[in-house]
Amino acid sequence: MMRHGARLTASLLLAVACAGCSHVNPHYDPTKPHHTRDGFRNNYLTGPIGGSFLRWQWERWRDGLPRPPANGYAFPFERPDIGWLKNNRSEPTATWIGHATVLLQVGGLNILTDPIFSERASPVSWAGPKRKTPPAMQVHELPRIDAVIISHNHYDHLDLPSLQALARQAGGPPLLLVPLGVGDWLREQGLANVQQLDWWQSHELNGTRLHCVPVQHWSARGLFDRFHTLWGGWVIESPTDGKTFRSFFTGDTGYSKDFADIHRRFGDFDFAMIPVGAYEPRWFMKNQHVNPEEAVQIHRDLRSRQSLGIHWGAFELTDEALDEPPGALEKALSQAGLDPQRFRVTPRGKTLELDQ
Repeated sequence: MMRHGARLTASLLLAVACAGCSHVNPHYDPTKPHHTRDGFRNNYLTGPIGGSFLRWQWERWRDGLPRPPANGYAFPFERPDIGWLKNNRSEPTATWIGHATVLLQVGGLNILTDPIFSERASPVSWAGPKRKTPPAMQVHELPRIDAVIISHNHYDHLDLPSLQALARQAGGPPLLLVPLGVGDWLREQGLANVQQLDWWQSHELNGTRLHCVPVQHWSARGLFDRFHTLWGGWVIESPTDGKTFRSFFTGDTGYSKDFADIHRRFGDFDFAMIPVGAYEPRWFMKNQHVNPEEAVQIHRDLRSRQSLGIHWGAFELTDEALDEPPGALEKALSQAGLDPQRFRVTPRGKTLELDQ
């Protein structure tokens, strides 16, 4: 009986191990260096993504991290002018809804980035990182969304309930623009209006061209699917007043030469949405999440006329206090000798007029 139990346990472990190594990348192209037979890889990564997860969790518990914000979780909030946003089809604007979710209005389109309106960034509703600050708007308050751009499939960036709610909006579902492989999964979930792109590929929508571009990160929805689907940032080129208005959405990223490559291909940017939170400890986060100093370098690499700091203030994902990034960004800008008005954090709900 014991021998049978041991054999059964060994068989189960072997099955689990095989589940982790049996994936074949259906989009594999041997001419593309970032493709692998079982998934994808970064362009410039020289070390591992992350490190010992158990060490990180032990150190967090030992040191009592993350510490709560100095003044609680009542972060600045500005009630958005919902009526004006619903009617706006001419003025380029950006409204930070929370975390990496931004309502971008450019080229007559309403574009939503990495929408998450759920209470948890998790596969289940009863566990996982819980939202500390509510989104500035709910799905039913949004103008009709023409396109959603998704950077990668982590739960705080690809939130299935939010996408399902958006698919029920009046006037029909938005177009979901996603990196390779993510579209396959979304179609399995019943979301059909999907276009998936490789790095440097683009899709045109009503005169606006949206390009998927490389950034340094990774993907996974479970224990055995790391790097199986692609990740990426997005360049949005929109016709505005007879010229091209160029926006950039980073998603999640570590710092790399990819940003210099992006500028080399597209030129200067009018607006960039760059993460400034979820960066400690550096030994664990450096290759996957930039800190404010590195965010400033991205701003400089892109030669962005104005940038918005995102990816902070909603979920306690890492070790820094949830209210630390704005002060750290201000310090980084001062050390770089840059105008703080050119790279700002804003209250949730504030609408930035991008043509100023």
